[in-house]
Amino acid sequence: MEKVIPTVTLSSGSVMPILGMGTAANPLVDSEEGKLAILNAIKTGYRHFDTAAVYQFEEILGEAIAEALQLGLIKSRDELFITSKLWPCDAHPDRVIPALRNSLRNQKLEYLDLYLIHFPISAKPAAGLVFPLPKDALLTMDYKSVWAAMEECQKLGLTKSIGVSNFSCKKLQTILYIANIPPAVNQVEMNPVWQNLKLRDFCKANSIILTAYSPLGGQGAPWGSNAVYEAQVLHEIAETKGTTHAQVCLRWVYEQGVSLLMKSFNEHRMKENMMIFDWELGVDELEKISKIPQSRGLSGAVFVSELEAAPFKTLEEFWDGEV
Repeated sequence: MEKVIPTVTLSSGSVMPILGMGTAANPLVDSEEGKLAILNAIKTGYRHFDTAAVYQFEEILGEAIAEALQLGLIKSRDELFITSKLWPCDAHPDRVIPALRNSLRNQKLEYLDLYLIHFPISAKPAAGLVFPLPKDALLTMDYKSVWAAMEECQKLGLTKSIGVSNFSCKKLQTILYIANIPPAVNQVEMNPVWQNLKLRDFCKANSIILTAYSPLGGQGAPWGSNAVYEAQVLHEIAETKGTTHAQVCLRWVYEQGVSLLMKSFNEHRMKENMMIFDWELGVDELEKISKIPQSRGLSGAVFVSELEAAPFKTLEEFWDGEV
């Protein structure tokens, strides 16, 4: 019998499963491997899937959803919560709606559940869907007009909710100041080695759900590190609890009152990742985790440039001092 994942209600009124499956893979996976992973995840009980235009996974996800319906694994697309993201090359007011429509075409869907601005930066459209972006393509985002276009996406019914990703408290405040529809979600790096507590508190105070990516540190990804795995205290807690190191990390994130995304195409680990909801960390264990030295995995250096047109000349500017 599949486990049921807890949910949270977004400010938009939509209901989002707390635990979702990420699809950013490095190197890229082939279509069959990716599709099989999504189908196995659905069989295991996952209903929340996170992708992005730049991941080159939208078509694979769409194929898997169609097959899951055909196989009767789900009765309706409405049982799923699908997130995708706007890449900086399309973060221009006239390109937002076409970009979302393109994501829908790729996935053969009529709507998304959540559409996010991927990073708080624009890029020359010619740069395309590449990571990292060329330094001479980086541009300042016009938050007001881009966010207005995001709001239009929701009004048109192309997405049920809108939000942002990798936004600092200060940049979130900018969006809140100009928004008619506030962001429902801010998706950011969060794990025991980058606890992001200031941002967690800011989001909570403003009814924005914080969603954690790289809850295990993004090990193996271009932006990730081994720091989470190397934190010995997490292994000690896992041994005491009779759980895995990964489960301790995921449980810690969950106990911060945020939602989380896990990227694993391994069926056994998918099941393990769901086994974090029926136990809890003790006060002394939380205290030990709070003392782990902090460092970001995703530094943001790829979005920093000293070129004149570049919006951010330093990491401090990109993260507004939250480094």
